[in-house]
Amino acid sequence: MKLKNIAAALTALVILSLGGGIYIAWLMKEPSADIALRVPSEERIEGLFNPSAGIKAGESTGKLYGGKGAASLDEGGWLQFRGNERTNIVVTGEGLFREALSEPAKVLWREKTGEGYAGVAVNRGKVYLIDYDQKSKEDSIRCLSLKDGREIWKYNYPVKIKRNHGMSRTVPAVTDKYLVTLGPLGHLTCLNSTTGELIWNKDLVKEYGAKIPEWYAGQCPLIDGELLIIAPAGKEVLITALKLKSGKTQWSTKNQNSAHKMTHSTVAIFDFPGEKQYVYCASNGVVSVAAGDGRVLWTDPSWKINIANVPTPVPVDREKILFSGGYDSGSKYLRVIKEQKTGIYKLEEIFKVKASVFASQQATPIFYKGYFYGVLPDGQLACVDEAGKQLWKSGNEKRFGLGPFIITEPKGMLFILNDMTGILYQVKAEPFKYEELGSMKIMNGHEAWAPLALVNGKLLAKDLTELVCVELR
Repeated sequence: MKLKNIAAALTALVILSLGGGIYIAWLMKEPSADIALRVPSEERIEGLFNPSAGIKAGESTGKLYGGKGAASLDEGGWLQFRGNERTNIVVTGEGLFREALSEPAKVLWREKTGEGYAGVAVNRGKVYLIDYDQKSKEDSIRCLSLKDGREIWKYNYPVKIKRNHGMSRTVPAVTDKYLVTLGPLGHLTCLNSTTGELIWNKDLVKEYGAKIPEWYAGQCPLIDGELLIIAPAGKEVLITALKLKSGKTQWSTKNQNSAHKMTHSTVAIFDFPGEKQYVYCASNGVVSVAAGDGRVLWTDPSWKINIANVPTPVPVDREKILFSGGYDSGSKYLRVIKEQKTGIYKLEEIFKVKASVFASQQATPIFYKGYFYGVLPDGQLACVDEAGKQLWKSGNEKRFGLGPFIITEPKGMLFILNDMTGILYQVKAEPFKYEELGSMKIMNGHEAWAPLALVNGKLLAKDLTELVCVELR
């Protein structure tokens, strides 16, 4: 017995010695290249975030890093997806732009990004972007200077994401107080838009049982007054309104029988006379709810896209609404009617057309002065009237892929980006014919799919790995 005890003791001593040696060697090892050295004064930890379990004390942290950039003095902003009025139409004023685009482009700055197609929001000289840091495996909410692209601050939190046609692909929503982003795997984060400090966050998968769609989350957060509108389309909640200042629920719309799943489409504001509404293209059809309390007002189960439902609904004249999609979905234009006696809503179809006439696989169409403009699934720019009649296409020689576009007022200029060549084209936004005025190359990469933003003459565009700011004045 004594010999056995002595042998056991010697074995334990050897194991402890080996363990201690390994531990000491680990301590003496040079820091991994994956671990960035941080200066304490440039980092503030502002909250707790666990991407799989929400906020819990003692779990992994979100981190706020300071930068050396500073906000520009530019007036105006691009506050959320499709701009301040959510129309993708920008009022620039007379004489802001030259008559036609021409080479060379006046590029103010370029900034490398992680892989993705996320567009930007802009406010008070600051540019906001939800990015992904593949090296540290973190979502990165970045605030850059509109003047030179230098980073003012960034807020990172850990989440492991595999490449799947890029990672981030949503546009933040911003006010003078708040910044809200939705990460690729459904992490909803609200920060102080000036300082970057965490106000609240939610994991849509953990809290609502949301199922993230193929190619990751593409829905953009919608800010309406003091509320944040989002559609988790989880087991019980379809759409919810959250208080910006706290993240607490104002109201929720029930997802009956878990019928709907999350899509890439963003909730639209439909300012119907007498009853403001939020309209969402869910997985099993369109749902419109009352803005005041989330009651379901009407549905259209016939409009659903099985592969990727991306474009957001386009409200027109407060009583009509256009739905468009890719994968042979075409487009559908409805008039919404509320019966005065019963209060029941009815839908009147104005037109329904094939994809070859009018459709959009990714970029949401624009309604401008009585006509719809959009990029067809074959890459051609097209214009149709409110009867669904195609008035022109750009032609086989002028295809733009999934290229994003905007329209500027008062002269009605349409700026569209070829998603593969990085060439920006200027086209007249009018129904008579496709008329191109000029062009210039602004990007070097490919897959320039991110929605454009235009603030004070500065155009912001993004391809797979680079964000660029171009002076159009």
